[in-house]
Amino acid sequence: MSSSDRESLKIFAGTTGQPLAISMCQHLELPLGQAQTILFPDGEVLVKLEEDVRGRDCYVVMSTSHPVNDSLMELLVFIDCLRRASAKRITPVIPYFGYARQDRKDEGRVPITAKLVANLITAAGANRVLCMDLHAAQIQGFFDIPVDHLTAAPVIAEYFMRRREELGDIVVVSPDVGNVKVANMYANSLQADLAIVDKRRQSGSQVIVKNLVGDVRGRNVIMFDDMISTAGTVCEAARVVMEQGALGVEAACTHALLVGLAMQRLLESPIRKVVTTDTIPGGTRLDVMGDRIELLTVAPLLAEAVHRIHHDQSVSALFRTGLGAKR
Repeated sequence: MSSSDRESLKIFAGTTGQPLAISMCQHLELPLGQAQTILFPDGEVLVKLEEDVRGRDCYVVMSTSHPVNDSLMELLVFIDCLRRASAKRITPVIPYFGYARQDRKDEGRVPITAKLVANLITAAGANRVLCMDLHAAQIQGFFDIPVDHLTAAPVIAEYFMRRREELGDIVVVSPDVGNVKVANMYANSLQADLAIVDKRRQSGSQVIVKNLVGDVRGRNVIMFDDMISTAGTVCEAARVVMEQGALGVEAACTHALLVGLAMQRLLESPIRKVVTTDTIPGGTRLDVMGDRIELLTVAPLLAEAVHRIHHDQSVSALFRTGLGAKR
């Protein structure tokens, strides 16, 4: 980074964005923006900047992950704080976008909360948004400001390419029909066949797997999804492919929510390894998984996107290999 960039570009971190923002700043050779988040005894949150941002290009790194509502409110307060401090441009960097699964009315009398969250972020004063692997790509259209939608696919694919010989004969499996396009992208990258698990969701935490389309017998299976939440889908899919004669199963996702019984389910499942990224802070909560979890970082990818946005360069050029974001 040039000295002018160090003056004009500022990266700040919210509570859930600290480790990622620090890594991004190290990659860009920038100091982390100085700010503090104060939580009052009654639950109110206050963000206070400790350096001048007037006329600067400011980025605030914050995943709206658990606790979702607290994280979202902190992000909104952070954006408003930067706006009132006269920042020239404010870009929330949201590696994991909460409420993304509430993106449509799939039954009567329910909200479209993803659109509401987009409205709140815009109203708070954001000028553009940088996010990663949205659960539904159409959420980009919920914003009335520019959205740069990144994908962790190059990071995850590179990891499996390094292990390609070790994995031998592999087949990429989509754990549900809605993720087929992404799974096919990985299959093409790894020069592997594709199989699809047909599932039926009974509730937010209960999934019934019906059929497997494709041949997994005598082969290693890699399952790709954008997120693992309660792990019901991926664990049921793993049992199905093992029953169909697969040699072993590994799962990969961008966002490791791992809520509820997820850890227990994964540890009791045939899945020998879960590969994920640091879009959601890992911390000590992942320790119970031991060596069955592999954490990859997306910090260089996000840092490069921030650098390109700051210099008005193409962000899509980062994904010329064909491993682009879900469309």
